[in-house]
Amino acid sequence: MSKSKALKKREKLMREGRLNPEVNRSPYVELDLRTRRTKTKKDHLYREKYKNRQPKQWDNGSFYFALNYKII
Repeated sequence: MSKSKALKKREKLMREGRLNPEVNRSPYVELDLRTRRTKTKKDHLYREKYKNRQPKQWDNGSFYFALNYKII
C-alpha cells in the first residue's frame, strides 16, 4: 500500500529532527469513549412503531388460486 501525504509529512519532520506530531496526541485518542447499552423493551417497541408491519400478524401477501373443472 502507498503512504498517505500526512504520513510522508510526519516522516519528513522526523528526518529533519523536528518533533513528531503523534507524540503530542492525548492518550485518550486510542480509547473508545462511546457509551453502549442494550435496547430496552420500549426501544424495541418503538423500532416497530412507525414501520406499520408486524410479520407475526400479517401473511406474506401471496395467494393460491385453483380451478376445478371437468372436460366433457
